[in-house]
Amino acid sequence: MARTATGESSLARAIRILEAFTPEEPELAVSELARRSGLHVATASRIVGQLTEHGLLSRAGDRRVRIGIRMWELASRASPTRSLRDAAMPYLEDLHAVVGHHAQLAVLLGDEVLFLERLSARDAVVNYSRIAGRLPLHISSSGMVFLAYGPGELCERVLERPLERYTAATITTAERLRATLDQVRRQGYALLPGHVHAEATGIAVPVRDGLGEVVAALSVIVPNDERAPSAVPALLAAARGVGRSVPT
Repeated sequence: MARTATGESSLARAIRILEAFTPEEPELAVSELARRSGLHVATASRIVGQLTEHGLLSRAGDRRVRIGIRMWELASRASPTRSLRDAAMPYLEDLHAVVGHHAQLAVLLGDEVLFLERLSARDAVVNYSRIAGRLPLHISSSGMVFLAYGPGELCERVLERPLERYTAATITTAERLRATLDQVRRQGYALLPGHVHAEATGIAVPVRDGLGEVVAALSVIVPNDERAPSAVPALLAAARGVGRSVPT
């Protein structure tokens, strides 16, 4: 594999280009790709050309660059996430029908929540999550599930960084985070009213495989009112169904 004078491989530079895209900015100019990846414009342009030839990137009419269909094709073959999503979909659809707002499936990726699927309704309450999008662990009900049932070092890593505040309800202290995680473990679900948006409540439960390991989180985003906790029984039932269907 070709390497630069600094010892960095061509693959590593290509990955830096691909990681420059975000859910909010799916199309970027080559100059912006170069800036975000820390590469010279000529180098970024050459790598973009190579990735485009293989269909991993594509060019829009204004010459801006976006992720190509070939990348989506390859990513859709990701076996662990695909099998999990396929197992969850019937239960996620039933859950969505019950709550009438947002029903979501998420996994832990590094120190963030990655959303594999989200079902929504036209007039559903505001929700910042999106398919293939990420959220910090401390603001998401799914993130609280992963922190509560994950290894202790995960929580410590999260607490090494300042906890960003989204609303007045957002957890931003170690004491409150640990107390919330204790509560999640006691009651078996996370309920976060107004932590990301004042009008929305996130509720999440763990999905366990046949070995009892937490492999995902199932969540709903509903209006922040006194009816929010009524979604918990449906969530718990759906999570049990998903867990029985997940390949081990």
